[in-house]
Amino acid sequence: MAKSIFLAGAAGAIGRRLVPLLLAAGHRVTGTTRSPEKAEALRKAGVRPAIVDALDAKALKDAVESARPEVVIHQLTDLALLADVNRMAEALERNARLRREGTANLVVAALTAGATRIVAQSISFVYAPGPEPHHEDDRLDLDVEGLRSVSVLGVAALEREVTQTPDIEGIVLRYGHLYGPGTGVDAKPPRGAVHVDAAAHAALLAVDRGRAGIYNVAEDDGEVAIEKVRAELGFDPGFRLSV
Repeated sequence: MAKSIFLAGAAGAIGRRLVPLLLAAGHRVTGTTRSPEKAEALRKAGVRPAIVDALDAKALKDAVESARPEVVIHQLTDLALLADVNRMAEALERNARLRREGTANLVVAALTAGATRIVAQSISFVYAPGPEPHHEDDRLDLDVEGLRSVSVLGVAALEREVTQTPDIEGIVLRYGHLYGPGTGVDAKPPRGAVHVDAAAHAALLAVDRGRAGIYNVAEDDGEVAIEKVRAELGFDPGFRLSV
């Protein structure tokens, strides 16, 4: 059934691959970006663009309320500085802040607008050391120190907001290491990988399927268990867009 979708991060690596899937399924999509140029590209693709920074709580709330979505999809990241090794700490903190504050803002906006389901991007490479494959109820690496702790704590905050907010069906997709078009990574990582098209397709599937909770979304290479996402969402790690 066609739905009204608010796609936060529509111009990002996964968002760009998700847009055509949502539109082909008949959904009405409002998509966010911070760039006027990217907003125009979204409009040409058939998306109603919203130029907004997720850290601006009021502007985001207004944008979500205007869209009146049934489902909100959270594909927000802030990784522009990650390629500069001298700014790695800044890049990770910016991304973690978006996960903490941007997610909290998005959840509040979704509730106010009457959305009933949130599908959110997380990552599957933050589990604490232990037997593999890691299952969704395995502990995150919350005791780690240094730069990794910034990412792990940001992920933990995002997942709490999405899965523990009353009146919202929160689905968290723990993506593996992305590769494919628009990711900057052409070759498949040796372990714990997921193609960007399969990642996008998992978000499309989660619009209508699956119970609230957390799902590993990766290739079946022994690092994380994907039985749950296969069974409940119908996920296929071999999915690829035709273009």
